[in-house]
Amino acid sequence: MTARPWFGMGRTISANAAGALLMLAGMAAFAANDAIGKWLVADYGVAQVIVLRSVAALVLMVPLILRGGRVLARIRAAPRPGLQALRAIAATAEVFCFYLAVFHMPLADVMAFWMAAPIYVVAISPLILGERVGGRTWAAVAVGFLGVLVLLAPSLQVSGPGVIFALLGTAAFAAIMILGRSLRATPDRDLVLFQLIAALIGGLIVAPFDWQPIRGASDLSLLFLLGIVATAAHMLVTRALKLADAAVVAPLQYSLLVWGVLFGFLVFGDVPAGGMLAGAALIIGSGLIVLRRRR
Repeated sequence: MTARPWFGMGRTISANAAGALLMLAGMAAFAANDAIGKWLVADYGVAQVIVLRSVAALVLMVPLILRGGRVLARIRAAPRPGLQALRAIAATAEVFCFYLAVFHMPLADVMAFWMAAPIYVVAISPLILGERVGGRTWAAVAVGFLGVLVLLAPSLQVSGPGVIFALLGTAAFAAIMILGRSLRATPDRDLVLFQLIAALIGGLIVAPFDWQPIRGASDLSLLFLLGIVATAAHMLVTRALKLADAAVVAPLQYSLLVWGVLFGFLVFGDVPAGGMLAGAALIIGSGLIVLRRRR
């Protein structure tokens, strides 16, 4: 693998190592985004948070958007418009469900549910995409579903609505991943643009029913920081996947759960329960086996 300069200091690292570092940074940024979102939805409506988050992200993406040409022309020229619209709707549903879930549940618990989405993709892909899945991979998928059941047991006793939103959100996230495979011809920049526009429209429809006055400059800064951090996270992960082999960086997505436990404890005082840790361990183990089998 080609060596690359390390921030101009005369040192070089391999592309795989650079990609791994970027992926870890991206996961930390996603965790920070999720923690900020959980903090804000305690005082503001979910739709309001999504509107301001989308506005901030779109402002940050202006240079990338302008580089690709006229937005309306790109939307009209996008391949498979029906699937594009379905993916944008799924992305909007996913972000709504995530913030509703973290309103009711500890941050790390919700992240553990989201870690199971790739397992759902493997289970569904033979039916939708016609991909072949071997017996050992099916066994790993079964272990992952067992992890979800272990997560469900204590969560149902504490926060039923959060579990419902978490399950719906992970289903929407799996749909995004599957639809993304069918839309490989669409540039990543346009996929992100379409889902930001859809989230903004969805938020604008719902937000007037639960709009709260913003309490000072600090909250306004956090609302816009949410969009900036989310956009930075997407850019870091996209760059990591372009630099390094997928087999190197994909397992690092599970570092998100470590950050979730850390932020949950430091910011919200959440102490992870034994059932949550056991379920997360089963999900992560299953995911790593699936990645190894499908390399």
